[in-house]
Amino acid sequence: MAAHIRELTSALRVESLRRSFGDRDVLDGIDLEIARGEFVALIGRSGSGKSTLLRAVAGLDDTVDGSGEVLVPRRVSLVFQDSRLLPWLRVLDNVVLGQRGAAARRRGRNALAEVGLAGRERAWPHELSGGEQQRAALARSLVSEPQLLLADEPFGALDALTRIRMHGLLRTLLRVHGPAVLLVTHDVDEAVLLADRVLVIDQGRFSLDLRIDLPVGRTANHPVFPHYRQQLLAALGVENDTTPTQNTEES
Repeated sequence: MAAHIRELTSALRVESLRRSFGDRDVLDGIDLEIARGEFVALIGRSGSGKSTLLRAVAGLDDTVDGSGEVLVPRRVSLVFQDSRLLPWLRVLDNVVLGQRGAAARRRGRNALAEVGLAGRERAWPHELSGGEQQRAALARSLVSEPQLLLADEPFGALDALTRIRMHGLLRTLLRVHGPAVLLVTHDVDEAVLLADRVLVIDQGRFSLDLRIDLPVGRTANHPVFPHYRQQLLAALGVENDTTPTQNTEES
C-alpha cells in the first residue's frame, strides 16, 4: 500500500487508513491532514501505531495488509534516529546521495554549512560525533528542499545537551526551508517545544489532537507549557507527573 504522489493543497492527506498485522488492527481508519509548513508531532504508547503510520506515509509498508489512501507531495524526505550515513562515502557524498552534478554538490555544501559542518565535507562518517552525524543526516534530508519531512525520533539517541542544540537548529532550518513535518517522538517535552500540533495515537486511532499556541523560541519556562504537558501526559495515561519526559517508551 504505497503512498500516492499527487499535487496537494496541503502537505499530507491520509484518508481512512487501516493497517493490520495478522488478526491485529494497528491503524483503525486514520484520517489526517497536515497543512503546508505545519509541524505535527505524533506520540503514543508502545504498539499504538505511530511507527506504522509513519511507514505508511513514507510508502515503506507494501507487505502489510491494509486499505485507505495516503496522498503525499512530490518531494518527501526522511530522517531517522540513527544517521544512516554510508561509512564508505565522505560526508558531502552522503548528503548529496542520489544527486549528480556541480549544482547538487553546491547545494550539499550549503546544507552542511547551515547545520554547522562547513569544512567537514571530506570527513568520513566515523570521524564525526553522534550529534555531528545527525546534523549531516538533517542536511541530507533538506538538500532536496522537501515539501514534507518525516522524522522518526531523530534526536532520541543524543544526550540531553546535544538534543537541546538540535531543537534550536531544527527550528532555524524549518523557518528557512519551510517544509511540513511529521515527527514521531516519545518525548512529550520535545513535542510541545517543537510542534504546532501534537497528536496522541492510542489503539490505532487519534485520542487527542492538541494545537500548541506558544511563541517562537519557546521554552519549558513558559507559563502555559505545563498545561500542554499535563494534557498530553493525561492522554497517555500518565497523571500528575512533573518530571521531564525523555524516551520513556520504545516504538
